[in-house]
Amino acid sequence: MTSVVIVDDHQLFRSGVRTELDGLVDVLGDAATVEDAVRLVIEAEPDVVVLDVQMPGGGGVEVIRQVTERRPAQRFLALSVSDAPEDVIAIIRAGARGYVTKTISGPELADAVRRVADGDAVFSPRLAGFVLDSFAGGMSEREVDPQLDQLTAREREVLRHIARGYLYKEIAQRLSISTKTVEAHVSAVLRKLQLSNRHELSRWAVERRLID
Repeated sequence: MTSVVIVDDHQLFRSGVRTELDGLVDVLGDAATVEDAVRLVIEAEPDVVVLDVQMPGGGGVEVIRQVTERRPAQRFLALSVSDAPEDVIAIIRAGARGYVTKTISGPELADAVRRVADGDAVFSPRLAGFVLDSFAGGMSEREVDPQLDQLTAREREVLRHIARGYLYKEIAQRLSISTKTVEAHVSAVLRKLQLSNRHELSRWAVERRLID
């Protein structure tokens, strides 16, 4: 039976996925954080890791990055509520073999896991088209910017708002997150892009035409 580890920062969702997959695949464990996920995957050596895209600490992309440094052949299947192109492209570029949305049924998810374990690439039907287009050369220059690729989808959202001149409190309201979370995202972006302040961030975003 195909073995799997589930990675998602919402406990209720992890429990639901375990219940849905019970008896269909062998669930070896689950994790809520990037650090715990990396440790569990290295120890358990599952056939497939089913992981969310957006989590604190770098999300699914960071899990893939850290795991593949020590376990290069590990296979990943992204499972997310988001069907935004930037989320899909980022996780696939990081190394995931597929991307399905959380509207999927238990048997369908189990089938996707088995297919990824067998080496197939699996996508929800409406996602497959633009993934193929993107990797066939349809991506714009800014979407393949290696610096921009370091940022999560949420960090890009915050960056665009910063570049447009919004205050942290305004960004928090527009994105329905806390001001402290906005500050954390800005700090992460500054660190990844090796910039010093929000003014440099704004200039960086304008130069790459991330805003109109």
